[in-house]
Amino acid sequence: MELGLHGRTAFISGSTQGIGYAIASALTAEGVHVTVNGRDAGRVGAAVDRLRQEHPGSDPSGLVADFSEPTDVARLLESLEAVDILVNNVGLFGLAEFEDIADDAWTRYFEVNVMSGVRLSRHVLPRMLERGWGRIIFISSESGVNVPADMIHYGMTKAAMLALGNGLAKRTRGTAVTVNTVLGGPTFSDGVAATVERIAATQDIPTEAMRDAIIAQNPTTLLQRFITPAEIAHLVTYVASPLASATNGASLRADGGVLTTML
Repeated sequence: MELGLHGRTAFISGSTQGIGYAIASALTAEGVHVTVNGRDAGRVGAAVDRLRQEHPGSDPSGLVADFSEPTDVARLLESLEAVDILVNNVGLFGLAEFEDIADDAWTRYFEVNVMSGVRLSRHVLPRMLERGWGRIIFISSESGVNVPADMIHYGMTKAAMLALGNGLAKRTRGTAVTVNTVLGGPTFSDGVAATVERIAATQDIPTEAMRDAIIAQNPTTLLQRFITPAEIAHLVTYVASPLASATNGASLRADGGVLTTML
């Protein structure tokens, strides 16, 4: 299917690995000039090189910024030119008991997971509206709808992203700019894989067996396996395209059927 994205430009926050990189790769395959982002210059450079190898003839670029550092964010915004597609993907993830989450952790999670999207969207949305076309996509999680007891701080930020995306969409009325949110489910990203490997090592069992045991504990998954980053990226790529022109202000699921409500 021709998605009509050739020649467009995109910025994906937190995109040197995992879901973010999968989105960068999928958009690059559609002819989008992609700018990837990460905290470490070496990893950003490696992601750019990998995209060039996977997609000969492409010309991706990279911007280094840590979204928990205000000076980094300010410098990035000064460097970031107008883009057609913004994917707000960067985020912190971690398990913690509610009683053990200190105030500074709450603040850091909100700064990185929510305020990154606020600042980037505030930077690019006016120019999208002026040009008459654009896509802003938030990468949220089913944890923003069904907040886990051991990740309340994380779930709170993912719920806030839903509200932010829905509110911003109302500012695009009558234009060809859209703002949508993708709800990912349990995904075997690099971060999750590292956690599973660590747990498997402590229990001296194969990583694959631990991976399967973890997902088997989820009673509502219809997929009955972890989602791959590429499966999230496929939906994001469609939402970024002109074919998704009638989808705006929506929360779209790529959750493997984990959420049990009809809407």
